[in-house]
Amino acid sequence: MVEIINSFFAELTGGGSFTYLFAIVASILAIVLPLLLAVAFSVYFDRKIWAAVQMRRGPNVVGPFGLLQSFADGFKLFLKETVIPAGANKVIFLMAPMITFVLAMVGWAVIPWDMTDDGVVVAISNLNVGILYILAISSLGVYGIIMSGWASNSRYAFLGGLRSAAQMVSYEVSIGFVLICVLLKVGSLNLADVVIAQEGGIWNWHMWAFFPIYVIFFISALAETNRPPFDLPEAEAELVAGYQVEYSSMAFALFFLGEYANILLMSAVMAILFLGGWDPIIPALDFIPGWIWLLGKTAFGFFLFALVKAFVPRYRYDQLMRLGWKVFLPLSLFFVIFYSAILVYGDMLPVKG
Repeated sequence: MVEIINSFFAELTGGGSFTYLFAIVASILAIVLPLLLAVAFSVYFDRKIWAAVQMRRGPNVVGPFGLLQSFADGFKLFLKETVIPAGANKVIFLMAPMITFVLAMVGWAVIPWDMTDDGVVVAISNLNVGILYILAISSLGVYGIIMSGWASNSRYAFLGGLRSAAQMVSYEVSIGFVLICVLLKVGSLNLADVVIAQEGGIWNWHMWAFFPIYVIFFISALAETNRPPFDLPEAEAELVAGYQVEYSSMAFALFFLGEYANILLMSAVMAILFLGGWDPIIPALDFIPGWIWLLGKTAFGFFLFALVKAFVPRYRYDQLMRLGWKVFLPLSLFFVIFYSAILVYGDMLPVKG
């Protein structure tokens, strides 16, 4: 994306020392600003889907059909006072939500949105190790939660932070093995190469050949993002809102925005790994821009996240850890060996090689 914008501005201005820097800033804003807007509307649609399952109306007062409800909530948080506990470590207390929010944003840097006719990948940074980058950024998200729980100087927040950190670390292991299964077939850590390996229509998508690990990845993503039924660190009744119990105003809003940005990021990664990314359902529909296909598939992933929140009861913490270490870890490790054997001893996967 940087190269595309740079060439565009170079033609307009005739080049210059600041053209490439301006292209980098423009490409970042082209992703971040729509992402912030998408996060606001994702909160709205999350509440609407939840209400529809429970035969309620959901947000319907602020703006037409309640579309401005998320903006009203954000404006309210912005106007509130930021209360810092007297015994808190003020620097770390304020840094924690910033770290969570920033890490949720920078994860989008390697997401490929489309490919031009001359083979240029539309992304802020088309890294050859894009999948490792996503895994590393999601792992760093634990630090914001641990820092917020410790810096709050509250037992409730500290216990909630420890629980959330243990939960996220546990399910990152199974997500890593799931990624290995896909990478063994593709032979590259580049997210664009993963999409290219699924070209040709819906029958070539990885979701068919890798359906068991697709399910494992989806459930692990629920736990990784602290979503129901794995929202134990944020359960209002049991843990007094967990690690963010002492937060208010925009500090709390940054945690909230970071959580939904991570949900959208996981939905986008799921679309790229298993649903063909920017590729259309059938080749005849390739006249529709690739970024629209990726947005639609990401929205489908978010819809699944919202449905699970609506009708799946919450796990106990021991059940949560048992599922991660005694079920998903052995299963994902088995599928790594299983798919490796298939790829080594015969190309039996019903996907495009």
